[in-house]
Order: sequence, then structure tokens, then C-alpha cells
Amino acid sequence: MDGDPGETLVLRGDPLALLESSPIFRGLDRPTLSAISAELESLSLPGGATLFEAGEAPDAMYLLIAGCLGAYSGGEAPRLLGRITAGETVGEMGLLSGHPRSATVRALRDSDLARLPRESFDRVILRHPAAMLRVAQLVVERLESSERGAGHAGTRTFTVLPQSIEVDVGGFATELVAALGGHGRAELVWSVRGADHTSAWFHRIESANDYVVYVADPGPTSWSKLCVRQADSLLFVARAEAAAAPWPLAAGDLGRGSVSARAELVLLHDERIEAGAAARWCAQMPAVPHHHVRGAPDVARVARLLTGQAVGLVLSGGGARGFAHIGVVRALREAGVAIDLVGGTSMGAIMGAGVAAGWTTEEMVERFHRTFVATNPLNDYTLPIVSLVAGRKVSRLLRQEFGATAIEDLPLPFYAVSANLTTGRGSVHRAGELWRWLRASVAIPGVLPPVFHHGEVHVDGGAINNMPVDVMRAFHPGVVIGVDVGSDTTFTSDIQDVDLPPLWKLLGWFRRHKQRPTILQILWRAGMVNSDAATAAGRRLTDLLLQPPLADIDLLSWRSFGRAIEAGYRHAHERLAALDAAGRARLGLAPR
Repeated sequence: MDGDPGETLVLRGDPLALLESSPIFRGLDRPTLSAISAELESLSLPGGATLFEAGEAPDAMYLLIAGCLGAYSGGEAPRLLGRITAGETVGEMGLLSGHPRSATVRALRDSDLARLPRESFDRVILRHPAAMLRVAQLVVERLESSERGAGHAGTRTFTVLPQSIEVDVGGFATELVAALGGHGRAELVWSVRGADHTSAWFHRIESANDYVVYVADPGPTSWSKLCVRQADSLLFVARAEAAAAPWPLAAGDLGRGSVSARAELVLLHDERIEAGAAARWCAQMPAVPHHHVRGAPDVARVARLLTGQAVGLVLSGGGARGFAHIGVVRALREAGVAIDLVGGTSMGAIMGAGVAAGWTTEEMVERFHRTFVATNPLNDYTLPIVSLVAGRKVSRLLRQEFGATAIEDLPLPFYAVSANLTTGRGSVHRAGELWRWLRASVAIPGVLPPVFHHGEVHVDGGAINNMPVDVMRAFHPGVVIGVDVGSDTTFTSDIQDVDLPPLWKLLGWFRRHKQRPTILQILWRAGMVNSDAATAAGRRLTDLLLQPPLADIDLLSWRSFGRAIEAGYRHAHERLAALDAAGRARLGLAPR
């Protein structure tokens, strides 16, 4: 299985059948296919080997018989442009244009190919215009695919890499296969089954299934290295409570084929998530997504995330209107929608943190009523040098409800957005003290003091991005539900004035219930104006946009708690009930 690149083999299988199944040659007459098949050469590439480099002169096209190839952009930081799977061709674009290779192509796993030299290709194109047309169509399809990006597309094979022998890798892999089975055919392969087989055997297994899970050994064995070469995604599995340590399969042992595979960190817990475990293990694997697994429901969530079928929920800011998020979450849960990732801004971040923490709807109602209704969080007024409110009360209430929890220790992946006044951009918080970054995300300029951290100044995320769907889209290719509670217009006035009148007249207007905005309302709304364009863009990026009717609820009307929840629930319930079959399927709901 570890032969040199370019090793010549006898072409396995029926060459004519291979050509007939190829998109380029399909439909050509039998004599033509026989002539082409006589000129095919066979190659075997081990995982990680390079088929050709960007900039090389094109000398052949290739038909992939078994395995998987990856096309990469050139340069010092190559980017995966797309995958070539069995039955597809590669290299025809260079032969058609005569230009140097535009991408580097490597074997993502052990692969068998049929090679058609340039001379043979030219004869086919000249004699058979239909083949020329098909080549042009394939070129266009490849370009469109590269523009969309690789994402999770084509992620079908997973290799589970245990950190030590103490990891119950068999139990996790078995549960993962069961969860993947809900999305298609899935099969488990371990060393006893696959260690002595050829790439053709692996091709048959992968062709017969939608998903294949390979279980590597705890150490850097030849089987483990083979499993890595077969993988579209590498799952590094560890016991959460164990001391963080490198995997026995060091970077050099993973081989060149692992360059293209997505890496994911899976932390196994017994019942509760161990505080600090994620930070310890993520230090071993920086910039790698991590997942907490306590049982079968978490494994099912991991399966949805790995296959791009998870549901992300994005919650906007909107002050007291944000309580409508609780009603929306209740309706989603009652309908059976599994929420797999959560993000938000300002009040949406606070509500979303409750969802990511795994709180029930009843618990969210109890906690947030206690925090925002039973006490006014914005009444610790101070000398207005930095802000109208000292902010100590908000900080205390957030610590009271969320404790010392770190964002990375939440059961669901979560992010909060703040506006970074130092850089002039939005900051996305996916790690660190949860209460602190919620406090930053809700720090309305002029109302609450900013959060100062490592020399940077953070305020309410609504000042830049009040509905951060773009953040979710950047790392989540699945379904995104967006909830916008800040769009209804309530900032109006029924007076005509330029300057403030004398105090005695101002008090008289208030007694007559004239609609004059308060300083809190003015500062809150002013802090959100610049985010309107970003919010509109965020709405367009959603798969399902929910906008509960909240025009009669003021941004600071904490006493409208129950009404806002009911409005969110009623709106979401009606929208879900009106979904067609395709919409229900995208949300993972059973047909009616």
C-alpha cells in the first residue's frame, strides 16, 4: 500500500466499463472506447503522494478508479479547492487549454488511476466533438465548485484516533456509526477487517456506503497511518479528565495525506463536562474545533456537525425584545428541531448562552426573569463620565447566572460578538470567561462602560453586527436559523422640537404622556444604527428567518418579559407549521 508514486500496475476491472462510467467518455461508441482503453496506463499513488504540481506542463489526463484526490491552490499556503472521487477525471483542463497546471493534485488516500497521455487525448477530442463539449462542461462545473469552496462537501470517511489505550474508541466509533446511519448507509472498519486489504477493497467499502468510520490503533502502527490516508476527517479522541498530551501519532507520522483532512477534537466525559478540560486539550491542538461528548445525544450532534447537516441558531440584539428568543427556542424544541450551534449579539448572546449551556426553556424563563425583571439591571447610575450606569450590577447578575463557565466548556459550540473600538471591527468570542464576553457584547456605548481587555476596548456588538449570521456561515455549512428581534421601528416621537424646554415644561409633557425618547433610549438606538446594513445582510444569509412582531415592546421594557416570550413562541410556531416538506427536511423534521 505504500508504493512509490507512479508505480505501473495492470489495469484492474473492465477498462471499457471504466470509460463508459466516466462523464467525459460516456456515450461514445464501443469501437472508440476500445481504442481509448488500449492506450490507458495504470498508476498507483499512496496517500499523500503528488500526482502533479501547479505550474507543470500538462502531459496527460487521469481517471480515478479508486481512492480520492485533492486539488490545491499553488503558493506557500495551499488551499483545498475540491476533491476528486472515484469515477471522476482530472487534468483535462490543462490539456484543453495548453496552459500549465493551475492546481496541485495530491492523493488524499491510497488511489488507483488510469492515465491517458496527451497524444491519445488529442486524438479523441479531434475525432469526437461530443467529448470536447463534455470536457468544456466539466471545466465549468469545476470552476463553479472551486468558487463555492470545499467546506464539508464530500466528507464521507472519518478516522477515529484514540489518544491512549484508556480511550473507549470502540464505543465511541460504534455510536458514531449508528448516528451517521440516520443520514445514510454507514459502516465501521477496524484493523481486524481491513489491515491486509488493497486499495480496491477500501474503494468497494466506500462505494457501498455513504459514510465509513475507520478506527485507528492507539499507536503509530501501519494500520493507523493507512486509516489517516483514507480519511476526509480526522477525529482526535481523548478522555477529558486525562492530562493533556500529544497524540502518539505525531505530525510526521500522519503523512502528507493528512494535510487535506479536517481535524476535530472529541473530548469524552462521563456525565458532566469537566471545567477547564477544553482549554487544556485545545492547547495541544490550537485552532481545531472541539466537541464535548457525554452520551448518544452528543454523538448524534457530532455526526450532524461532521456531515454538514447541523442546525445553527443566530440571535440578534434588541434589549428587552430579546426575551422573544426564549419563545422561539421553546417552539423549535417542541417541533423537534435539534439546535447544534448558537451565536448572538448583545441580548441575543445572553439568551443564546443559556441555550448553549443546555438550560431547559423553564430554566431560561426562571433565570432571566430573576436577572432582568425582578431587578432592573441598569439602575446603578453613576457620574456620567464614561457611562450613565456603573455596570457593576450587570456584571454581578451575569456572574450569578453563568458562574465561572468558560465558553469552550459549554455543551454546544457558542460565540458572542462585541464591537472592538480599538480595531474598528467586530470581535468574535469563542473562548474565555463567558460572563465577561457577554458583558462586553451588551455594553451599550454611553449606557454601560466598555470592557477593557488586553489593551482593547469592547462595547455592544450591535454597534457593528447586530445579527452575526456571517460569523456562523464562516465555519458552519449547514442550516442557519436567524432570529431578528431588533428590526421593528419603535424609535419615534410625537413632538416638534430642537432644544430641551425648561424643566417645568418638560415635566408637564411627560405628565401628558408625550413621546419624548429618554437618554437611555437615544444612546441604545444610536449604538445600533451603524449595524443596520449588516443586519440586512445577515437576514439574507439565513435559511429560515424569524422576525416576531415586537413593535409595541420598547427596547428597555423589562416588564414586557411575558409578552415578548409569547410573541416569539407564537411567531416561530406558525412559521414552522407552515414549512413545506423540503423545509422540514432541512431542519431534520419528519414529514407530516
